Amino acid sequence: MKKLKKLIVAAGLLVSISAFTLTNQTEAATTHTIQNGETYWNIAKGFGLPVSNVMNANNSKALIAGQAMTLPNSPYTAAEKDLMARLVHAEAVGEPYAGKVAVATVIINRVRSADFPNTVRGVIYQVANGHYAFTPVENGQINQPADAASKRAVNEAIALTGKGNGSLFFYNPKTSTSSWVASRPVTVRIGNHVFAR
Repeated sequence: MKKLKKLIVAAGLLVSISAFTLTNQTEAATTHTIQNGETYWNIAKGFGLPVSNVMNANNSKALIAGQAMTLPNSPYTAAEKDLMARLVHAEAVGEPYAGKVAVATVIINRVRSADFPNTVRGVIYQVANGHYAFTPVENGQINQPADAASKRAVNEAIALTGKGNGSLFFYNPKTSTSSWVASRPVTVRIGNHVFAR
């Protein structure tokens, strides 16, 4: 009976770990057998890889079911993806899925920007002028586990890397007290959030 319980716990851990990657992908370059109907986009989104990197690694060849394709190294570790997903979950709970993707995109855009720290952890835990950049870090909600939608949103935002309108900020105009952030050029409005450059 104890062995059965251990097996069930181990299986549960494997399922929860695989929620990020659809398969047993590691952070190193690997191969993927192309399934019927797959596209570069849904493969990149499923593995949390920039679609341009996946296309470049395969010379943008046509995808043929049954053939192996190269999956490039992920630009983010599993721990970084989890941290992003936890922030997305805390910041965008109750928001539409597109809003979750947009919050994850802000994190990625900040990592890529010279105006912010160049790591996921540095961006999320940044303190500027004595204030945390993200309220969930200050109030501890960052420590809550992410839901499946937030994990998918992070993978989709990674797949979109380099595309989009360059949002670096987001805020809820009903609760924000910062006149500075409200002065930034708006890129999109999704749900209760305004995204800006």
